[in-house]
Amino acid sequence: MEHQGTPSTGALRFQVLGPVQAWHGERALALGSPQQQAVLTALLLSHGRPVTTDDLVDGIWGERTPPQALAALRTYVSRLRTVIEPNRETRKPAEILVSVSDGYALRIPAQSLDLASFERQVADAADAKSAGDYRGSHELLLSALALWRGKPLPGVPGPYAEAQRNRLSERQIAVAEERCAVALEIGLHAEAVSELSALCAAQPLRERLRELLMLALYRCGRQAESLGVWADTRKLLIEELGVEPGSGLAAMHARILAGDPTLMPTAAAAPRGEVEESAAFVPPAQLPADVSDFSGRSKIVHELRDVLRAGSGQAVVVTSLAGIGGVGKTTLAVHVAHGLRPDFPDGQLYVDLRGAGESPAEPAVVLGDFLHALGVTDTPDSLDQRAALYRSLLADKRMLILLDNARDARQLLPLIPGVSGNAVMVTSRSRLAEIPGAHLIDIEELTPDEALALFSAIVGIERVAAEPEAALAVVTACGFLPLAVRIAAARLASRPRWSVSDLARRLADQRNRLQELQLGNLAVETTIGLGYGQLQPEEARAFRLLSVVDSPDLPLSAVAALLGTDERTAEDLAEALVEANMLECFTPGRYRYHDLLRLYAQRQNERLGDTVEQQAALLRLLDLLLATLQNAARVLEPDDELSELLHDSTTAGLRLADSTSARDWLRSELALLLSAVERAVDGPPALLRPGVDVVLVLRALVEDPTLSPRIGNALRTAASGAQAQRDTDALARIRYALGHVQQMTGELTEAEASLRQSLGLQAPDDLTHLRASVANELAVVLDLAGRTDEALPFYQQAHEISRALGASIGEARLLGNMARAYVGLDRHAEAVESARAAVAVARTAGNTPCLADTLYQLGVVLRATGSTAEAARALREAHGLFQSQQLRFWEGYALARLAACLLDEGQHPQAAEAAEESLSIAQEIDAAYCQGLANAALGEALLALGQPARGLACLSEAHAVFTRLGVPEALPVQSLISDQHTEPTAPPAP
Repeated sequence: MEHQGTPSTGALRFQVLGPVQAWHGERALALGSPQQQAVLTALLLSHGRPVTTDDLVDGIWGERTPPQALAALRTYVSRLRTVIEPNRETRKPAEILVSVSDGYALRIPAQSLDLASFERQVADAADAKSAGDYRGSHELLLSALALWRGKPLPGVPGPYAEAQRNRLSERQIAVAEERCAVALEIGLHAEAVSELSALCAAQPLRERLRELLMLALYRCGRQAESLGVWADTRKLLIEELGVEPGSGLAAMHARILAGDPTLMPTAAAAPRGEVEESAAFVPPAQLPADVSDFSGRSKIVHELRDVLRAGSGQAVVVTSLAGIGGVGKTTLAVHVAHGLRPDFPDGQLYVDLRGAGESPAEPAVVLGDFLHALGVTDTPDSLDQRAALYRSLLADKRMLILLDNARDARQLLPLIPGVSGNAVMVTSRSRLAEIPGAHLIDIEELTPDEALALFSAIVGIERVAAEPEAALAVVTACGFLPLAVRIAAARLASRPRWSVSDLARRLADQRNRLQELQLGNLAVETTIGLGYGQLQPEEARAFRLLSVVDSPDLPLSAVAALLGTDERTAEDLAEALVEANMLECFTPGRYRYHDLLRLYAQRQNERLGDTVEQQAALLRLLDLLLATLQNAARVLEPDDELSELLHDSTTAGLRLADSTSARDWLRSELALLLSAVERAVDGPPALLRPGVDVVLVLRALVEDPTLSPRIGNALRTAASGAQAQRDTDALARIRYALGHVQQMTGELTEAEASLRQSLGLQAPDDLTHLRASVANELAVVLDLAGRTDEALPFYQQAHEISRALGASIGEARLLGNMARAYVGLDRHAEAVESARAAVAVARTAGNTPCLADTLYQLGVVLRATGSTAEAARALREAHGLFQSQQLRFWEGYALARLAACLLDEGQHPQAAEAAEESLSIAQEIDAAYCQGLANAALGEALLALGQPARGLACLSEAHAVFTRLGVPEALPVQSLISDQHTEPTAPPAP
């Protein structure tokens, strides 16, 4: 790269072993756009040789060369010259990035490029190895690999950069492979196991790495694991490529089976004259290799480095990283430790304590290995003696000790040095609060952006940029767990014919997701299984049973119900799972799974096949939820009769003292209620009826159209189950609830069919609350559809049943509904009389929800009969009552009706304000009919206020909604639009 006459470049340095960067001394240079960086990359990797403009254009744009490519190229070169030679005089020829014939060349010394330094050290390592200096070769390879700063050339576009990315990545792996081979020659087999395991996970089809891993494990006395690598590799090669392992791997397998003595390490020769020097103490450097694609965690990385560097006083600094398996604790710790190597010049010790496995490392054995690494040849026998000697040797040193995968404090305490100057970093699945003075950090999943960055680093930026939504779906399916993201990305990277969408579709199937998240001997399921294997039997049972319902989280009361215990015992078990990082407690008394842990727990339930226990757990939960719903109903709907239930709860449920606590409980447990219903209606027959009961009561208490699709799907599933079981009682209730849901979403034809089916499943002479409710609901649907003459008989039927049952609240609501029907039939006097009677019954009963309903109906009737001022008063009172009960659905309707009254009174600004508020609520909860009413009132008000364009837009939106719903309100809106001499226009795009 360096040529005769090369100009002085001062402290100019370039990096390609990671992101493309450049520096003048310590000052980073701004290298411009990705295409500009692509030009610089091509020149740097040509090592001083000229590159033609044609080659540069092809390398940057490939087959998609823009028309002005040559002009753009010259612009990039000009800008790079300004950055590289900022002090060059105007019109003076460039001395570093020079023009050569029909191209350009970069004249810099070889040592200015990190790649050249890397190759020089690798060549020197090869020379040292040829001379028999294996330790020197190992140090040179370590130094060379330390130059890497991540995946090469990320974000640099073009076919040339892509080819160089692949070449450099292959070169890095080859040198890392050679470093491990040399490490085995000098007896560093324990250290090599960690790095080789990571390399094999990243390059599962590279047989030489697998061969070295088998040898390293064998030399560590782990023969069974070594043979397991052979078995896993053979299976992988057959499944992925359809071939048997190569001769090298097969020979290693045969030699291990035969117990070949030449496999055991021998002392590597040192050059003559250096025997005494090589026998001197060599600071241990046992850290596994850092990953080249480390992503995110910047805040924690800085925190850890600050804490570990800032050791003061007499105490040893200890940091403990805790988190679920696969969350990236080891990767993070190793990355941080590599960054701290200059701060701990006396060396770094590392051990995998195997705390998540069946045979955790014994402290005495670990201390023996540490003492050997510290130069001790005659190791004491007892644990106490080894610990004392270990502390003595470290007393005047500054060393970093990484204790990976710890089980508990008992295993750790003998391994912690005695005085300051040293620092300890621990990783564990448990929060090791028993370690005195430890700085505890909980490691959580990656953020979505961090997960995408990791995925992109492995798969390639271009592939992810082409399918960003699919990439987000993939990392979301991985639960943002680094191990899962890494496996998914590695699978995709090894399958160039797959698209990101292909992988996303495979991961969308929850039942098979864990199977998809495995590659070779690396698997999310295996990692989670290590933690599961540590649980006590009662903890393992709790871990499984809490996954019976797919709720985002669980309150302690639900935990106790699922486990069949009191809350104190349930809390102890849940907290034990939290300590083991198999469950999360994000707020006191509430617990949740990581998504992949829930899938693992559900898979364990399937494998055990104990459906009786799982059914009993879900039935206990449904009992609790149904009983508590009934308690909420008694508070929120006093004196109202609940529909006859099919299932008798065996528990009293949670006590809800007032309407606030009842609504708070409904709000916080809505997701749990829906999840339990979905699981029940899709489960064994015994769960169907309690599941249907929960839906019926929930439907009466929560009127939220946004939930309708989910509840509707659950009801359709329940209907299939009830039909299969020929359970007409359950099916009648299901059709009623489904009709109500369809009415709320404006599906009036479907609602009518469902409700008529429900009536058909009941005896005609039944005097039940259910029949009265269904008749009333059907009448409402017919009334909304403009078929008031058909609606009135059903209202009257429901009214007669309610009076016969002595249900005063039901009677009051029916009187209000009947009043609306009388209006539709132009029987105004009867309408007003019926509406006033409804309000009187509700006031006498002292039932606030019923009073709000009947006042609303009275307001609508009074406006229709010309008494707009009184109508407005009734609607304002109704709105206040709805607001106090947090009934957003009915708040929106009351405001829309109030706006119409204010229009009649000529109060246009006030009408517009009420309509705007109504429309906001209706859009928030996706209430279509309410949106139509609000837009109609707002449009008319805006016309009166001199805003015709906006007013017509609102009217057009209202017309579109009413037409889609098939309700008669479309006609008067059409007339308003026609009066403006404008045809209805398409509603504005949402």
